[in-house]
Amino acid sequence: MRLLRGRVPAGVILERGERALATAPTRGGSHVTATTTALHIPAPEGGFTRVPWERVDQASWKDGWLHVQETSSGTEHHVRLTDPGSVPETVRERVTATIAVNHQARLPGGGKVRIAGRRPAIGGDVRWSFVFDADLDSDDPGLRAQAEQILEDLRRQTGL
Repeated sequence: MRLLRGRVPAGVILERGERALATAPTRGGSHVTATTTALHIPAPEGGFTRVPWERVDQASWKDGWLHVQETSSGTEHHVRLTDPGSVPETVRERVTATIAVNHQARLPGGGKVRIAGRRPAIGGDVRWSFVFDADLDSDDPGLRAQAEQILEDLRRQTGL
């Protein structure tokens, strides 16, 4: 890990008010940068993909690999870090800090849905996402309606 001391690694474009917290070199000669509001991951076509913390559904660190799955789109990123430094801990802390609600529910027709309410790192309204069991069709309007009803009940209970 490199100490940032106010410097942002080359190619990483930060939004206004965003600050770099940790960076780690990748096996491919690039780097991953964790900031106050997002994770910047090397893109296969060059440059970087910016994933806001509230869009990270799951992140794990195993055998030198950082695995990140985005909410809704399900896009997965797998990056080999040569010297992880504090990147894995920073990712865990930042993702956890965005979680307002994480609720798993049984659907009336069978199967389960996980409903996550995440608050952006910069503040604002909670953003909701559904993660259906792998054997369920997440585009099925009937399933989406059932999940929406569960979400409405959850919002009433939590005041969110």
